[in-house]
Amino acid sequence: MLDVRHISVHYGDVQAVKDVSLRVEEGNIAVLLGPNAAGKSTTLRAISGILRVQSGEITLDGNPVHNRPAYEIVERGIIHVPEGRGLFGSLTVMENLELGAYTARARGPMRTNLAKVFALFPWLQQRRKQLANALSGGEQQMCAIARGLMGSPRILMIDEMSLGLAPLLVRSMFQTVKDIAETGITVLLVEQAVHRSLQVAKTGFILENGRTVLSGDTGELSRHEHVKRVYLGL
Repeated sequence: MLDVRHISVHYGDVQAVKDVSLRVEEGNIAVLLGPNAAGKSTTLRAISGILRVQSGEITLDGNPVHNRPAYEIVERGIIHVPEGRGLFGSLTVMENLELGAYTARARGPMRTNLAKVFALFPWLQQRRKQLANALSGGEQQMCAIARGLMGSPRILMIDEMSLGLAPLLVRSMFQTVKDIAETGITVLLVEQAVHRSLQVAKTGFILENGRTVLSGDTGELSRHEHVKRVYLGL
């Protein structure tokens, strides 16, 4: 479904991604793991059209999407929930959700998607008139994911979902990801919560120094000596 092949990405003269490849199958959960500055967030930005790809290719259902305008990629169903959530703090929860449904693809099923979002996050309906900047960090993360779901995604990419959240809330968020995937939406995570990620994802990709160094079934990855030593502390 989503195929990233040997891409390289630069920030000016600095090469942030040198050779990243990954493949995410429809309806699955996949995770990108790796240390800070490994190129994980840069890879998501390249997929979503925020950054240009200097070499390699990104395809959706076999059709090239790399270096296409970001709005076109969103229209094709690839939705990016960025690190830091990216909410409009001076707007209400409801206004933020409505902005998630601005594309032609999402405007039609807006009411249906809103009902699904409220079922997934019941507190959103209760606080729909509250300003986003008045929410806690966990509540903002839920609102950001809900806004992404309002875009009718085929692929939902979530960058550092668990960052700064309490352990109990992290557990709840990963269960939410599983619930989202069970509706048929493909999920691609960038995460530092390695244990949790390997438990919920079907496939994983390890990025180091801008390159994909390991990939495969998460069960196999969790048993790999390098992963056990460097990422799992075993």
